[in-house]
Formats: sequence, structure tokens, C-alpha cells
Amino acid sequence: MSSASESVHVAALTLRPASRADLPMVLALLADEESVVDPAALVVDEAYERAFAAIDADPRNEILVLVEGVDDQGDGGRVVGCLQVTYIPGLGKGGAERALIEAVRIRADRRGGGLGRILMERTIERARTRGCALVQLTSNKRREDAHRFYRGLGFARSHDGFKLAL
Repeated sequence: MSSASESVHVAALTLRPASRADLPMVLALLADEESVVDPAALVVDEAYERAFAAIDADPRNEILVLVEGVDDQGDGGRVVGCLQVTYIPGLGKGGAERALIEAVRIRADRRGGGLGRILMERTIERARTRGCALVQLTSNKRREDAHRFYRGLGFARSHDGFKLAL
């Protein structure tokens, strides 16, 4: 298997906070992990608008997008991946923040070429630069490929997670 730098032209990729214009593509990535969804086929309703506005206005939350094909002025490009990061203050780890990563997605037709590694590595570096002492995430127990991927990035399976649907 080739390395990420061999299979993805890294310079052509930009990690940045999502803008409102990116919302349809982010929703398309979240809609179906197994196939490519046309963003134009999705309805961006008021609930999505409110959620995006709340995340965008919160300095402890961000939706990040991985964009390929951005020109020298930072324009253009196509969203090929996304995730959400929440920065959580805490008294543990000397009062340092921790970064919680959720909703990690790479376009279904672009998986396996190193984009996920680039998305995660750049996000981890962003958290490190912010001063976070820990990056954490949860993953569905059935997603063994994802677990191997996260272990390959250095994540350790250290806790059991619990969820309560409301």
C-alpha cells in the first residue's frame, strides 16, 4: 500500500472551517457513508441552518472540511471530507482542553487513498496548536475498519463509551 503522500497530492488539500456554502456538501457526506450523495438532492432545512449557525458561532465548536483543488487565492475546490470538533474545558490534565472529534467522513469514492489520514492528522495538529492535551473520539463497535484506522493514527482503545438516546 502506498503512503498518503504518494496517493494524495498534499499541497492541493486545505483543511479549513466550513462555511455556510459548504453545508450541503457536509450534509451529503453525513447522509450516507457507503455512497456518494448529490448535495443538490438534499434539502437544507431550518433545523440544519440553526445547527450550523450555532456551531459556527461557538468558539468551542467547529466543523472542518478537507477541500481539494483550492487555487492560490484560496478559492474553488471540492469538499472531500469533514468532521466536527468540540473543544472541552476540564479540570483534568492540568486544566487543559480536550478535543472531541465526531462525524468523520471522507467521500465514499475517495476512501483508501490517504485523505482520512490527512484529515485526522491536520485536525490533531490543530488541537495540539490550540493547547489541547487530549484528542478523543467514539466509533461504532461494528466499524472494525475504522478502529484499525484510528489505531494506526495512535489512538488507544482505553474506555468504553455509553450513549442514551433522548
